Amino acid sequence: MCLQMQAQNVTVGLSDDAIAAMHAAKIHQDSIDVSSLVVEYDYECRSFPYRKFRKDQERDSRDYMGGYEFTSDEGQVLLKMESYCFMPEVWTNYPDGQTTVRDAVLPSIFETQEERKTINWTLSEDTMTIGGYLCKTASCELHGRQWTVHYCEDIPTSAGPWKLCGLPGLILEASDHSGIHRFILSNVQHIVSPIFMEHNAITSKTSEAKLIKKRIKIFGNKHYPKNPLYHITDLHSMDGVYCDKGKIENGVFVSDTAHVYQPIRCQCDVGTNA
Repeated sequence: MCLQMQAQNVTVGLSDDAIAAMHAAKIHQDSIDVSSLVVEYDYECRSFPYRKFRKDQERDSRDYMGGYEFTSDEGQVLLKMESYCFMPEVWTNYPDGQTTVRDAVLPSIFETQEERKTINWTLSEDTMTIGGYLCKTASCELHGRQWTVHYCEDIPTSAGPWKLCGLPGLILEASDHSGIHRFILSNVQHIVSPIFMEHNAITSKTSEAKLIKKRIKIFGNKHYPKNPLYHITDLHSMDGVYCDKGKIENGVFVSDTAHVYQPIRCQCDVGTNA
């Protein structure tokens, strides 16, 4: 089954309770570093482009929440839509030599820190052009999936999408061999920009193995697509507000129906150091 997502259109305005709920889960940002390169990717899980979903959300924001602005301080919480694609936030080499991952598995936000993994890349002389950039090809195995990527040595950074990194140039495109996950460059800017590490009161620290197992157990359950909050026995304990076609729970919009779980990290890799 394909993972499919669409913007939700809500015709009612935000109530005072809704605003209060978002304030309660409001994310406080602290800059941990400054980057000189900002890169955006289109992320596709099977057939749905994540960036199009984000643009649809921003375009329809006035209708979506009855005139509420996503660009406001409170609205920034609603832009945390990675959960629609089950895509965690990743900070590479933070803290030094480690990788930090932040992920929402309601009713909690989980954070993990693991030793930074060295990827064993196989380089190829095959080339292709992406967005006007001449790219070389490389492949690897990472967390149970085989990946083929295209990177540009003319952009001198070892960065890439998700946890894919470590090549002598920026990764512009990455696809896993199953055809489920794909990243493709949409924009690159040579600008100075702060790197934020976000903190909130409901973040819990755990190990990456435990987090992945929890995600698979909850998101992979047959009840999840029809009832995304099936596993929460006490919804009253959460900061939740009902709205058309979904809810805002702990600052995260949850649709009444969810999407088929397509983990970017395979189950076979869980519990190992790979």
